[in-house]
Amino acid sequence: MKVLVVGGGGREHALAWKLSQSPRVGSVFVAPGNGGTALDARLENLNITDVVALREWALENKISLTVVGPEQPLAAGIVDEFRAHGLRIFGPTKAAAQLESSKAFSKAFMKRHAIPTAEYETFTDATAAHAYIDVKGVPIVVKADGLAAGKGVVVAMTLAEAHEAIDFMLATEPSFNPLGVTHNEGGARVVIEEFLVGEEASFIVMCDGKNVTALATSQDHKRLLDGDMGPNTGGMGAYSPAPVVTPEVHAKAMREIILPTIKGMEKDGIPFTGFLYAGLMIDAQGNPKTLEFNCRMGDPETQPIMMRLKTDLLEVMLAATSGGLADFTLEWDRRPALGVVMAAHGYPLQPRKGDVIAGLPVSKDGPAPDSMVFHAATQAQGSSTLTSGGRVLCVTALGSTVKAAQQRAYEVAHEIHFNGAQYRKDIGWRAIKI
Repeated sequence: MKVLVVGGGGREHALAWKLSQSPRVGSVFVAPGNGGTALDARLENLNITDVVALREWALENKISLTVVGPEQPLAAGIVDEFRAHGLRIFGPTKAAAQLESSKAFSKAFMKRHAIPTAEYETFTDATAAHAYIDVKGVPIVVKADGLAAGKGVVVAMTLAEAHEAIDFMLATEPSFNPLGVTHNEGGARVVIEEFLVGEEASFIVMCDGKNVTALATSQDHKRLLDGDMGPNTGGMGAYSPAPVVTPEVHAKAMREIILPTIKGMEKDGIPFTGFLYAGLMIDAQGNPKTLEFNCRMGDPETQPIMMRLKTDLLEVMLAATSGGLADFTLEWDRRPALGVVMAAHGYPLQPRKGDVIAGLPVSKDGPAPDSMVFHAATQAQGSSTLTSGGRVLCVTALGSTVKAAQQRAYEVAHEIHFNGAQYRKDIGWRAIKI
């Protein structure tokens, strides 16, 4: 079979890597891919990003399955486009992807279907938003309504931070948009939420429109610096499983959040297919609330999850795209996996590009490795691999314990060098302290 993975980040490298291990897969194409997928002999980069052009190429090349990694093509309707031409594709339709592409849509949906989430209000008028913040006080959370590549959320601990976020997100001058937010129809909107206290976890499931199968739990580290300090990022590392998601919390999340979401989307006439990522805040009593929905796998959560997945990913995807998830059981490596993100100089505000990466391990055929370096923002240039963005690599490892996986990941990370490289030294600390 020929398989196409859409995207060019670490999540897509991990998905393509896993799909290539299926005995039924002959070729895996990654569009556009990155420097790491270019180095893997089992993968082939495809320099096409336009949705229609990709669909035409998939038809011409008889692609058996397409898997969409990032949010932008989903919000642009790639699933609708491919399905309209009889192509098998895993992901939500443009309408269903509003669970991620519009925070306002998502919050209204959760309120309508009684799904636990933070108290909120939506604003298009900056004056009203400022007044609301003055009444509610801080800490408070300000979210841009559109897509912002994981950077459109400000957890404001002071009133000045909250008001500044409003000015950024509801800027009247379109060029004044430092967050890179993609506004939805109707212009700029913000969602202002209460600040929830607890521990975050990533709860990701696969959906076929009616049925759901849960992936291994995971937890990522959003802050740039050790001890969960510094600015929010797209994620500086992750590990799986997440001890905070106990069997009781897992059951409650499925019962109160995931299943009502799938049933609610079906009831609203927009059945959900694809990966559904619920970012959870779990309080001290073990009660989860929904921080946000994503309509794709998380990054960097995908990397440790794919390291642990023992089931053939192709078979799961084929079941998920034919309504067959009801009887599908996933098998997992009992060992924890942990991934450390190596980021570029200046990340997250002004990441530098073009630094040469040295010390990358050479991939070898044979038994499944206990460590993998998944590429995200890299590009091949001759015989060299260069940085090309903010989060450059995710060094991921398996171990008998979270501590052992952490030690192995850092052993590999210490051998990799590029100017200005920065990474946290404490990924997994919440699980290790237990």
